[in-house]
Amino acid sequence: MSNDPIHQFHVNNEVDAPLFALPPEWGIGNVAFNNAAVMMLAGTGLAAGFLWWAMKPGALVPGRAQVVAETGYNFIHGMVKDAAGEEGVKKFFPFVFTLFLWIFAANMLGMFPYFFTPTSQIVVTATMALMVFLTVIVVGFAKNGLKFFKLFVPSGVPWYILWFVIIIEVISFFSRPLSHAVRLWANVLAGHLVLKVFSGFVPMMAAAGGIWILGSALPLTMTVALYALEFLVAFLQAYVFALLTCIYLNDALHPGH
Repeated sequence: MSNDPIHQFHVNNEVDAPLFALPPEWGIGNVAFNNAAVMMLAGTGLAAGFLWWAMKPGALVPGRAQVVAETGYNFIHGMVKDAAGEEGVKKFFPFVFTLFLWIFAANMLGMFPYFFTPTSQIVVTATMALMVFLTVIVVGFAKNGLKFFKLFVPSGVPWYILWFVIIIEVISFFSRPLSHAVRLWANVLAGHLVLKVFSGFVPMMAAAGGIWILGSALPLTMTVALYALEFLVAFLQAYVFALLTCIYLNDALHPGH
C-alpha cells in the first residue's frame, strides 16, 4: 500500500472492467464496478447477513448474536421514538435503522487494512443527506400542506425581529444537507488520515536504525490508541447521522415549534 495518506481514499475505476457502457452521446461515460461499489455492497451484505444469521433461530432464550441484534434494534427504536414520537416509529423506523446499520457496517469494514471506506467519500454521505432532506420536504408537505411553513416561524418571537428569525430558520433548514453530509465525511476522512500518518512513522523510524528503532515505539503506541478510537468513532458517527435524521424527520411530522 502506498505511504501517501491520501491513497487510501482513491476510487479506482481502472482496475476493474465496467459493468456496462452508457451510449457515448450521453456524455456520461462508463459505470465502473470499482472498489467503492464493492465496499458499499459489502456493507449492505454484512448488515443484512448478520441480522439474518442472528435472528434465524428466533429463540425464546436468545443466544449472544440474537442479543446483539435485538439490542441494536431496541436501541434505534428507542432513539426514533424519543426524537420523533410514536408516529415517527411507525413511518420511519425501517428507514433510520437501515441508515444506521449500513453506515456502521461500512465504517467498520473500512477499519481493516486494504479495505475502502465508502463514507470517506463526500458523494456518498451527501447522497444520504439529500435523501433525508428530500424525505423531510415531501413528507412535511404531504402531511401538513402549507402548515409545514410553520417550521420557519417560531412561536413567541416578537414581531419586530420575526423576519430576521425567519431568514435564519430558512438558512438553517437549507444548510442541513451540507452539515449532515460533511459531519460524517469529515470525521471519517480525518480519522483515517491521522491514523495513516502515525502508522507511517513506525517503519520510517525503524528503518533509520539506532535509537530511532526505540523511538518508533511512540508512534506505534499512538497508532494502536488511535485505531481503538476510530472503532468508537465508527459507531458514534453512525449514531449521530441516524439521530440527526430522526430530529429532521420529526420536523416533517410536527413542524410547529
